[in-house]
Amino acid sequence: MYRVIQWATGAMGKTCLRAVIDHPAMQLVGLYVYGQDKAGRDAGDIARRPATGVIATRDVDQILAIEADVVIHCARLAPPYGSHDDEILRLLAAGRNVISINGYSRPRHWGGARLAAIEAACAAGGSTLMAAGLNPGFAAEQLAVVASGVCAELDHIEVVESVDCRSVRHPDYVFAILGFGADPAGVDANDPAWGPASSLNGMYAEVLSAMAEHLGLSLERVETDHRVFPATEDLSVAAGTIARGGISHVNWRWRGIVAGAPKLNLSIHWYMETAHLDDPDPPLWRIHIAGQPGVRLSVDLEKRAGDATATSAEQLAVAGAVINAIPVVCAAAPGVMTRPVATPFRGDLAALAAAHSLV
Repeated sequence: MYRVIQWATGAMGKTCLRAVIDHPAMQLVGLYVYGQDKAGRDAGDIARRPATGVIATRDVDQILAIEADVVIHCARLAPPYGSHDDEILRLLAAGRNVISINGYSRPRHWGGARLAAIEAACAAGGSTLMAAGLNPGFAAEQLAVVASGVCAELDHIEVVESVDCRSVRHPDYVFAILGFGADPAGVDANDPAWGPASSLNGMYAEVLSAMAEHLGLSLERVETDHRVFPATEDLSVAAGTIARGGISHVNWRWRGIVAGAPKLNLSIHWYMETAHLDDPDPPLWRIHIAGQPGVRLSVDLEKRAGDATATSAEQLAVAGAVINAIPVVCAAAPGVMTRPVATPFRGDLAALAAAHSLV
């Protein structure tokens, strides 16, 4: 069995928590929560599962005292990028492998003191840090890279993600962290000090850096070309109200410059209305690889037929990506790890877990 600590229980974290509780190869041994209202509750209660005997805590020292193979780190985005470094460093130094769903795709991109601190924590604890998720994660660092395998020549890659944010319920997250509802005239989306940009720019620079590493390219720099769009009418969404004229759509765009030209491109649409989309019903991801030959992919996720739960296919996919990454990070040498190009579903995961528990 893989002994797992779940860190944070927002929408994504709670789905990962359920996946760990439900999986026969996983044993939940600890649960860290940020909210006082969740502390002291059984993990099963939080996850809408039978009681587990694992009680949620806000005490980091208590978490560090638990023997575990891996911590699934699902802290919500918070400006600036790297704001969760301290808690991740403590986990690594205590000997806990860490999988992050929000960033840390390739900390080697930064070099310097930040990388040195992470590497020192890994060395002290004999632990490994790796990212896993959808984007960052699966879409660009894995799917697009694998698709390039048919190209004898590569001109450029573009990954476009479109995310309908209308169902996101947390007001602070939607308005303060993501920037919806703000006055577009008062926002410079390409100012790295703007709150949402300060959260995301570093994270997606690492995505481009990981892509470049997998493709054997030398990434010179990352440029931004972000855009915001105003609401065409008053909007009522799950988190509250966006007045007409307030930001209802952000198109985040990062360009990875290789040999002086934009070779690796990410475009992420977060929208509260479809008015500013080219396609009113876009797929989750569109991947275009220009080369010889070129490749075009359109990818959506769907839930199993009959699943009427409120959990989205994207949330389920994050949890699946994490579960499939656990044996990889647990088997890795200590240090900072770029996620492999493939971390597929493993039909033998229970057997792997049994072998692991004997080590």
